[in-house]
Amino acid sequence: MMALWDWFTDPANWTGSNGIPVRFAQQMGITLIAMAIAMVIALPLGVYLGHKGKGGFLAINVGNVGRAVPTFGLLMIFAAWAPIGVGNLAAIIALIIFAIPPLLTNAYIGVRDVDEEVRGAARGMGFSGLLMLRKVELPNAVPLIAAGIRTSTVQVVATASLAALVGGGGLGVYVVEGFAIQDDTLLIAGAILTAVLAISVDLVLALIQRRVTPRGLTLEQAAIEEMA
Repeated sequence: MMALWDWFTDPANWTGSNGIPVRFAQQMGITLIAMAIAMVIALPLGVYLGHKGKGGFLAINVGNVGRAVPTFGLLMIFAAWAPIGVGNLAAIIALIIFAIPPLLTNAYIGVRDVDEEVRGAARGMGFSGLLMLRKVELPNAVPLIAAGIRTSTVQVVATASLAALVGGGGLGVYVVEGFAIQDDTLLIAGAILTAVLAISVDLVLALIQRRVTPRGLTLEQAAIEEMA
């Protein structure tokens, strides 16, 4: 424990190209790029399929297959493929594929499962098409969509440490270097930093999820939990 304390309190580990702030920024950069691209791909598709009430087989099975594909295997494949090669790009592509399933599935189910009575009332007010989607379906789907974003982001920010295995950056560099030189302190420090980052991101996204959820849905969920 003293060795870990000494490592974390050593100013040398907080400065320079291998310092904690730089590795933290690299990890977050990889995560944000992967999540942004995955959201652009998955969310519109999931919302569209849910709105149309079709394509459930596609949305659900893409989610199931995506969860079964090992991210490490994809990372190795992309890193070995000449057009991509080693580095952050291989990790970002693998993480995009890893992030899509929960985003797609949650967006689809969130929109698809909006209460038919709510839809019926909206139709009675003259809502249809895009107006129905914008005013009724999306607001009601926000909790599930936000949960999908939260789940994907936490998974990606933790898994982004694998980028170090193919010459990328991030907090995983400490773990890889620790293995290479048999330095348990460096290895454990990298694992602790990754865990702290993932937990912090989860807490922040939980607050954002609560903020973006319409108040009526929040109260309804609270009432359901009290009755359970």
